[in-house]
Amino acid sequence: MEGVLWQLLASSRGAETRAHLLRAIDSRPRNPNQLADALEMDYTTIRHHLRVLEENNVVTASSDDYGAVYLPTEQVRSHWDTVEEILDTVVED
Repeated sequence: MEGVLWQLLASSRGAETRAHLLRAIDSRPRNPNQLADALEMDYTTIRHHLRVLEENNVVTASSDDYGAVYLPTEQVRSHWDTVEEILDTVVED
C-alpha cells in the first residue's frame, strides 16, 4: 500500500490533485460536489480523481446513493503515517 500511496499522491500525473482531495476528505468526509466547491475545482475532475482513489482502495464511498460522502479506507488508515509524510511533502497548506 505504501508504494501505491506514493505513486497516486506524489509521483503520477494528477498526484497533487489527489493529495488535496485526500487531505480534504480527512478533514471532513464530503461528497464530490462539496469537494469541488471546497477545492474550487471542476466537478468532473473531482469525480475522476475519486474514481482513481477508489479503484486503488484509498477512499470509499459511504453508500451507492447520489451525494454519498467519501472516506479514507481502513487500509489507508493503517498506513496514515505514510499518507502524512506524502501530504507534508506534496501539499502546501
